[in-house]
Formats: sequence, structure tokens, C-alpha cells
Amino acid sequence: MSSNRIVLRVPLEPLTGSRFQPTGFPDLGPAVFERPLRDGGTERCLLIESNQSMANRLEGTAWDDGTQTPVALFEALPWIRVSGTNPDRYLTSSRTEAHRLASAFVKESVTSDGQAMVDLILERLNLRDDTPLAPREIARAVFELDPFCLIHGVFFADKRWPGQPKITRAITASIEAHGILDAVSGGVKRDLVRHSINDKDDGGSKEGYGSIPFSRVEYTAREIIATFVVDLALLDSFGLEPPARELLELIALWEIRTLL
Repeated sequence: MSSNRIVLRVPLEPLTGSRFQPTGFPDLGPAVFERPLRDGGTERCLLIESNQSMANRLEGTAWDDGTQTPVALFEALPWIRVSGTNPDRYLTSSRTEAHRLASAFVKESVTSDGQAMVDLILERLNLRDDTPLAPREIARAVFELDPFCLIHGVFFADKRWPGQPKITRAITASIEAHGILDAVSGGVKRDLVRHSINDKDDGGSKEGYGSIPFSRVEYTAREIIATFVVDLALLDSFGLEPPARELLELIALWEIRTLL
């Protein structure tokens, strides 16, 4: 820990056996890479959970999927709830959308008073043409709408918001495996009813009939490390009152502890 950041490196291990399956990426598959070692060599490594994935997991610790509301500890803090045509029907929220307050579902919604959210956010952040952005004013306004956006970041990327302000993440995390080896296995999806199939006819393997063998590549590793970084300097830069500043840091640490 320094005055500018908190860094936590946490060793992990698979819960069942020694193999694990990482997050896969479109058109890439497992994110395998080479890491330079101090002796001049390299070792084969793997990104198990990306920054984006870990952000979702950290945010998820403070959300109750069963009730579609924040967990009880944070129920008094502000957030934006988006309903469908029926006001009692939950649709989404600033806590669960990928872009948080800047989500299309949030900004294109209308308040219970009939004001467009895109205009409300414009007013709250005091965004105007021919005027420099005021980062601390923006941070205070965002805190009053949803303080979690100051922890996990938000980018107001819309031409209707002059200056399109961006707040970077105050907490960043990832999970890497170092010194990995392939663990190749496989199996078969058995069909106890249809023993012979012909893909030229209806009812073949394409439709899910028949016994279908498959292969699988998992991994083992010398070590698995989860890294968490809380940017204290960024939290300080928001210029919030001390209780608000402390609240953001404690939420970040609570999310890490709860996830682990």
C-alpha cells in the first residue's frame, strides 16, 4: 500500500482438483501469453479473468439478483432504476448496465416527472458548449446519482452531453495464471435412444441427436494470482467531502473482500 494506491495480490487455487477453465474471448479463445522472467527467460501464462470481467464480478457483490435491488448494506445509497411500461416491473438499472449511468436504457428513459434522463444528466453535470469541463463538479453530481459510478467508471459518450466526460475506474482487477500447462480431456454426449444418425435426414447431430464425442482443453498452473488495485489518488481528485471520499474507498475494499 502507498499513499496513492492499495495493491492486493491474492494467491488462488482450483477448488476441485488442479485443473481450471479460463474465460474465452471471441475469435481468440483462451488468452495465452508469454511473460518475461527476471533470468531472461519467459513462461507461458494465461489471463483467466479480464479487467472487464472482474469489474462485473465486483459490482455483482453489491447487487441482489433475487430482488433486483442493491444488497441491504447499500440500499440507502442513490441509484437509477429503469422500469418497463409497467412502473412496478424492473427492467434494468445504473448498477447492472455495462455503461452504468451512460447506458442507453438509462439515458433514453424518462423520469416519473416526465423529464428525459439525458436532459437530467446534462443539467446535473452542468455540461455546456464553449465551457471547459469541471471534473470535481461532475464527480459530485455523479456521486449524487450513483456513487458506484465513481468506483467502476462511466463514460458519457453522447453528443448530447457536451465534452462527453469520462470517469476512469478507481478499482481495477484481473486474475492471471503463471507457468501454465495444457490439460487435455474429452467426453461424449450419449444418446441412448437414437443409435444411428444421418445428418442428411432430419434428426441428426445438428439437431442434437446421436452420441457425439468432444474434446476439451483446460489448464494447470504453477500459480494463480488475483490482483486488485484501488486508486486512492483518483478518489482524492474527486474533491468530495471526507465522509463521501471514505465511503468510496470502503465500498471498493468491501467488494474485494466479499468477492474473495
